[in-house]
Amino acid sequence: MNPTFDSTELIEAIDRFSDVKLLVIGDVMMDEFIWGTVERISPEAPVPVVNVTDETRVLGGAANVVNNIVSIGGEALLTGVVGQDRMGRKILNMLEGLGSNPDGVFIDETRPTIIKTRIVAQAQQVVRFDREKKHSLKSEMTDDILSYLNKKADSLDGVIISDYGKGVVSMKLMDGVRQCLEGRDVIITVDPQINHFLFYRNVTSITPNHHEAEAGVGMKIDSDESLEQAGRMLMDGLDLGSALVTRGSQGMILFEKNISSVRIPPVARDVFDLSGAGDTVIAVFTLGLAAGLACREAAILSNFAAGIVVGKVGTAFVTTDELKTAVLSAQ
Repeated sequence: MNPTFDSTELIEAIDRFSDVKLLVIGDVMMDEFIWGTVERISPEAPVPVVNVTDETRVLGGAANVVNNIVSIGGEALLTGVVGQDRMGRKILNMLEGLGSNPDGVFIDETRPTIIKTRIVAQAQQVVRFDREKKHSLKSEMTDDILSYLNKKADSLDGVIISDYGKGVVSMKLMDGVRQCLEGRDVIITVDPQINHFLFYRNVTSITPNHHEAEAGVGMKIDSDESLEQAGRMLMDGLDLGSALVTRGSQGMILFEKNISSVRIPPVARDVFDLSGAGDTVIAVFTLGLAAGLACREAAILSNFAAGIVVGKVGTAFVTTDELKTAVLSAQ
């Protein structure tokens, strides 16, 4: 059971999501799924033969964060890069279909659009292969992203940094984000990448998973004591407002300044796929903060959302009705 919460407060916050406008900055990609069945092992090698029945493509990475925000009523813009290719154009068209203006997504001729392809059979992922180049952006491309942020800053309630380590997020980018938003009442949250923790100083919150938190503090987290120590090291070392550590089957733990940590047990009954769960967590957590919830309540709401998406196969998102139902059914 979750920590005590007021379901009316959470439902009212969800209804206020329509008043929230967020900008997502980060690594844009396409998630491609090839669906099929397995009935035999290949005679050529000890691998399953997948009989393909369907193929789907959904927005991935930072674009999936946008998808999650829009699906539960918020307004979201995206800035990052795609390649000068067919998949890049498809991402732009899909963003337009969501009602999210893609004019902040820039064309980088030096790299292809990132594609993660997953082959799934009998609801199980068989293999994944990635098509990408991960070199850092050219300085002028980072300038374009920061210029876009500067143009939109006055209309924003929050900025989400979706860092998949594919080259968009850098110290220069983060310094520019902080400088642009200094003095503005704009939330900055980060879904971090393990090698970039020093980039994230002085943001509102970060949402690392267990493995990322270990890398961020350089220590093994294998007990309640080490978990508490790691959380406080993140808070103090990066001067954060809060840190929400997601722990898979063990739920979440929230750290805040001068407040005892809060453990939030998992709510998922069945876990089929973790693809994109982190995108859902940071989308709902940031929406909750921007809609006026305290960190604790925003974290509880994001935990409900995560419990919904991990019960779906493939990169998924949560809808307003699903989230409200989950909140109300937990009372």
